[in-house]
Amino acid sequence: MPGRKMKKTIERDVSWMYFNHRILQEAQRPEVPLLEKLNFIGIYSNNLDEFFRVRVATLSRMAEEKTLRHISRLYAEYDEEFTRTVDSVFGELAENGIRLVDEDKLTDAQKSWVEAFFEDNIVGATSPIWLSKVDDLNLIADSAHYLAIRLTRCAAGKTSYAYAVLPIPTGRVGRYHRIPDDDAGNACVIALDDMLRLMLGKFFVGLDFDAYEAYSFKFTRDAEMEIDNDFNDSKMQKVQKGLASRRTGEPLRVMYDSAMPKELMRRVMHKLRLSPYDTVVPGRRYHNHRDLMSFPDCGRTDLKYPERRSVDMLAAWRSSMECGGRIPGIFEIISASDRFIHVPYHSFDAYLQLLREAAVSPKVKAVKISLYRLAKKSKVVEALIAAAHNGKKVTVVIELLARFDEESNIHWSAKMRDAGIEVIYGVEGLKVHGKLTHIRTTAGNYAVIGTGNFHEGNARSYTDVMLFTARPELVNDVERVFDFIASPFMPVKFRSLLVAPNYMRSTLSRLIRTEISNARKGLPAYIRMKINHITDEDMVELLYKASAAGVQVDIALRGNCSIVTGQERVSENIRICGIIDRYLEHSRILIFANGGDERIFIGSADWMPRNLDHRVEVLAPVYDPAIREEMRRIVYSALADTVQARVVDGSGDNRLRTPGDLPPFLREAFPGLDLRPFRSQDELYRHYSEE
Repeated sequence: MPGRKMKKTIERDVSWMYFNHRILQEAQRPEVPLLEKLNFIGIYSNNLDEFFRVRVATLSRMAEEKTLRHISRLYAEYDEEFTRTVDSVFGELAENGIRLVDEDKLTDAQKSWVEAFFEDNIVGATSPIWLSKVDDLNLIADSAHYLAIRLTRCAAGKTSYAYAVLPIPTGRVGRYHRIPDDDAGNACVIALDDMLRLMLGKFFVGLDFDAYEAYSFKFTRDAEMEIDNDFNDSKMQKVQKGLASRRTGEPLRVMYDSAMPKELMRRVMHKLRLSPYDTVVPGRRYHNHRDLMSFPDCGRTDLKYPERRSVDMLAAWRSSMECGGRIPGIFEIISASDRFIHVPYHSFDAYLQLLREAAVSPKVKAVKISLYRLAKKSKVVEALIAAAHNGKKVTVVIELLARFDEESNIHWSAKMRDAGIEVIYGVEGLKVHGKLTHIRTTAGNYAVIGTGNFHEGNARSYTDVMLFTARPELVNDVERVFDFIASPFMPVKFRSLLVAPNYMRSTLSRLIRTEISNARKGLPAYIRMKINHITDEDMVELLYKASAAGVQVDIALRGNCSIVTGQERVSENIRICGIIDRYLEHSRILIFANGGDERIFIGSADWMPRNLDHRVEVLAPVYDPAIREEMRRIVYSALADTVQARVVDGSGDNRLRTPGDLPPFLREAFPGLDLRPFRSQDELYRHYSEE
């Protein structure tokens, strides 16, 4: 219509590029400790690999050329910035006495160390592949990082060449290794690639080559799994077949050392069977920068974030109970009132203790849990196995299709089945992403509802909230979710929980419409939330309508966001920030004004079509007044951040937030906010440490 403003949105994959750029920007900030900068570089690189494996692969199959071109432009722009950042950080490392050395700069003592390491750890871990012997490198290669080798033989006045590739066995050996210090006393680190370069002759003993040259390259595969519809196969068998198809997925992006001889490069590219949509990027000597996440610290703890101790909430809960000197069990504590933990500020041990007490208590009859990702040496699984051995009925819903954790989950499934645990592989056509635990006892039932995985590794670096409750309205609903998973075609109703794909979308929509109605009536009307992603078109449209009606919308968001803020008569009342800091912001907390009677929810769901329509997700209302206040504190702290938060407005500028960007209610929540830098993770750590 004439004069009507078009409502702009950002395509989800473009918004993801903006998000990942925020991580790269963190590696450029002078106040970030030097070794932590390497970690952010590694995270940026790893994210980009996964993005190409998943999203670019999908776009390529759909031939979404416009989006692919936009991504390619951003990729090229950010890649130049990435290269400058890597150079700058390694320059700073050298200034601080930590040097990355290659095979040509080794002292005699360092060479001896590398030779011994090669014999003890690398021999047998990898072998060369002759390019002349393979038609398609994808069909036999199960590594994404290689050395391309040109071997030279001089005989009878003639020079001839042979060509091979050598998989770099990072997964078995590790990428970066500290070696003896140099003569100036600098701590020295060498990449596995350079060890292999030094020892290349050992791979071709007796073949009479006169010279060896090696150039690194890496490629990113299409990670889509082909899951067939063979009704004779179990879900486990289908996933195992799908993993096999992923290992030979088509390459989508190739990065190579630009010093590689043209004939060698031509042969490698030919064997990779590249398509016109694939991205080929000339680079430098080193690739696979994700391995920088495990770069040795060389004993320099002064170049890392200061160590923090997680608060032992179980001890705090016990001290708050009047038990006449007796130590109360965790079930008694939860029966008295709802409890919560906020990892990593609080220790994950409170949840582990719940499972351990459940494993040995004679009152406990059954345990049900949903698992999405698990630690490599999962203490959660250990406790569940102990419960099964003690005669408890243990049921585990494990999601076999948790991306890039499929093999791990297959392994854990087998181990739990062998222990007598009933293992359920979710619902056909739906991923089970909700984070739930249900425990049935002779004295009553209990539940845990979380925003993140029951994963003690994640709990050290991801911010997540877990609610422990004995409230029947919540506990009974959690059991109904497990009933739905076991029998998805049976009708089920939930009293308190918002469960996808059943009612979550419709209930969230109704909550937003209530805010719109209240704004028009002059009642309190706002939406304040902390979430990972917002890309669902219908939810974005509702938020635009809410903003246009005068609802104040404030969002702390980690990743993808399709909203463009500041559009006249569309999104002027929406403010969004994104925080990148030492912990990955992962919790989802929603606050609706509801006319002055706030409704607060925590849970597993982001506002994306996959979460609202294609997964089993759970959002739980928070009833306990003290916990409600803590949820406000978490959300408000994120929204008030003026140190780590960047403005997310759809432009991709990612400018740092200033006090002038903050709405008035935050100044009421945190007096003096304009007078000091406010870093939400530091503020929360101080708050929990002082409680």
